[in-house]
Amino acid sequence: MEKKVTEKVLNLLKDDSEYYAGLGKQFLSNSDIGTLFKNPKRFGIGLDENKTLIMGRYFHTKILEPEKLDEFHIYSGAVRRGKAYEDFLAEHQISFCLLESEQHQVDEWVDTMMSHLDFHDLIREEGNQYEEPMVKEIYGELWKGKADIIGKDFVYDLKTSGDILSFKNSVYKFNYDSQAYIYQELFGKPLMFLVIDKNTLMMGMYQLSEETLARGEGKVKKAVEIYRKFFGEHPTEDVNQFYYNEII
Repeated sequence: MEKKVTEKVLNLLKDDSEYYAGLGKQFLSNSDIGTLFKNPKRFGIGLDENKTLIMGRYFHTKILEPEKLDEFHIYSGAVRRGKAYEDFLAEHQISFCLLESEQHQVDEWVDTMMSHLDFHDLIREEGNQYEEPMVKEIYGELWKGKADIIGKDFVYDLKTSGDILSFKNSVYKFNYDSQAYIYQELFGKPLMFLVIDKNTLMMGMYQLSEETLARGEGKVKKAVEIYRKFFGEHPTEDVNQFYYNEII
C-alpha cells in the first residue's frame, strides 16, 4: 500500500521550523542524498549555520516571503569577532548572523534578478504558489520537498552560483539533478532553475534533459538503498561500521 501523509501534516510543514527541524525530519529529502553518499554516519544531523546558508536563505526570503525579513538579525560591524559581535549574538539568542555588508550583497542579487522582465514575470506570475511543501512516496520511502515557486507549467527553484558558467557541473556536484527528479515526482511539473551568479550578476534559466533527470532518479534509488541498509525499518548493517571500500 502506498504511503501517504495527511493535509494536516502538509499544513504543518509550511512552517520552516517544522519542515527542517520538527515533523519534517521523519521524511527523506534531497539534502539527505549527499550525506548518505558521502558520510551516512551524519544522516539526520543538521548543518551548522554559516554565511553561505544564511545569505541563501535571505535571498529566498526577500524574493518569496519579504514579510519574514524581520526574522533576520543583521550585524552592522565589519567582522564576526570581538565582544560587540558576541554580545549581539547573545542579545538575539542566535549562533550566527549576516553582516550588513553581506545583506547589501544579497540585496543586489535580488534587485538584479527582479529587475529583469523575464525573471520578474515568471516569479510574480498571477496564480503562483510560494514555499509549498509536499510529501510523496518515491521508491518505497516518503520524500519531502518545498517548492520555491509552483507556476502554471513549471516548478521554479531559485539558486545562487559562484560561477554560472559552471552551473552544469554544479547540477551533478550538488545533486540538483536528483532534486529536479524528486520535485517533478512531488509536484507533477518539471523543475526549472532560476540562477544568478553572485560575482558577475549574470543570470540563467536551466531546464534539465531526460538524461540528466534519469541520472537524478538513479541517485534517488541509490540513496534509498543506503538508507534502508542503515536506517530503514529493518536495517541490515550498523552505520558506525561504515567505511569506504573501493577499487581505484
